[in-house]
Amino acid sequence: MIKLRILLAATAAGLAPLAATAQSMTPMRGEVRSFTDAFAVKVFPGNPYDQRIRVEVHVYDQDFQPVDARISPSVFLLAGQASRSVLVVVPFDGANDRKVRICTESIPFPGEQTQIRAQICGKFFGHRRF
Repeated sequence: MIKLRILLAATAAGLAPLAATAQSMTPMRGEVRSFTDAFAVKVFPGNPYDQRIRVEVHVYDQDFQPVDARISPSVFLLAGQASRSVLVVVPFDGANDRKVRICTESIPFPGEQTQIRAQICGKFFGHRRF
């Protein structure tokens, strides 16, 4: 029985790094003050895997409806174990405050065995000041 517990503990410890590996984006939340009709956020999508992935960045409102934001770049290939900066400019659309979700989505390559589309989102608040 003790040998079985040791074997299970060793197996769990060996699998833990695999379960902890996941697509990432930093920062995951932020608050921005702007004196213009838009606010800008710089996010850094990350790829913890050894192979490259195709990444798309999208912006949604609080109800996950698409927001017409400028994203540069919005679609790109990201090398394994790498991250890169993405600039997102969100219009206030006449409001003084705006809450959005900036999402990084990894898109599977056609013909690959795994066809999982992963998405990770962060919450960002923009406040317009005059």
